[in-house]
Amino acid sequence: MSNYAEDYSIRELLAAFISREIKDGDRVLIGANLPACRAGILLAHLTHAPNMQWLQFYRANFSDVKKIESFEFVTEFSGFKYCEEVPEYEFLWDIIGKVDVSFFGGLQIDKFGNINLLGIGGQYPKLMFRGPGAIGQSTITAFVNHYYIYTERHHPLVLVDKCEYITAVGWGDGGDSREKLGLPGGGPKYVLTPLCIMDFEEKTKRMRLKSIHRGVSIDDVKANTGLELIIPDNIPETEPPTKEELEIIRTRIDLTGILKEL
Repeated sequence: MSNYAEDYSIRELLAAFISREIKDGDRVLIGANLPACRAGILLAHLTHAPNMQWLQFYRANFSDVKKIESFEFVTEFSGFKYCEEVPEYEFLWDIIGKVDVSFFGGLQIDKFGNINLLGIGGQYPKLMFRGPGAIGQSTITAFVNHYYIYTERHHPLVLVDKCEYITAVGWGDGGDSREKLGLPGGGPKYVLTPLCIMDFEEKTKRMRLKSIHRGVSIDDVKANTGLELIIPDNIPETEPPTKEELEIIRTRIDLTGILKEL
């Protein structure tokens, strides 16, 4: 009898995938509005990564918390009730140099994993749609050991051949361009969407299809992607959450069912 859950949402699926990517002892930093990513980090912490460090302007530990209230805000000030230490950071650099893993979203994501959070359409500053801007994204993506790009909208206007603006350099123009720019971090590892998971081809650094979610076809992915993906011969289905993982998500992390919305 399979240990995999059957009744799960896409957000719960991606949370389980993210959880398996986190190693014990990893130092993790995450921004706002990424509930599946936050849930995945917490799932890792509650299962196999008790020594993971959640970095904000404090270090938090949730391993003994039976039910995490408002998990979507735990990296903000509400997370202080779970904190173990409030280090005396003199500069943001003191945090950045210690980050192993981070997560980011974007208005546009291009074939080399570059991200646009500035805006779309028109000529800056007169844009058709103005985004929040880079905030700390440009700096953190330059230094973090590796990071994940997350979007809840798999659409040709989001996954594009070339970003109109770049607020975070992924693999630049491909190949060794990130190295030529002198960026020390490890660059983007995966792109996570409601349809699939993508990685980057080792030599060219072009986006490549890694797995597709249950019920999704390769044609579905192609039709909703505005760039030419590398498509390997064999594409597996994204590994579902286990029954145990799903139970922890629903009873200890996502108490209000936010992850079931997608």
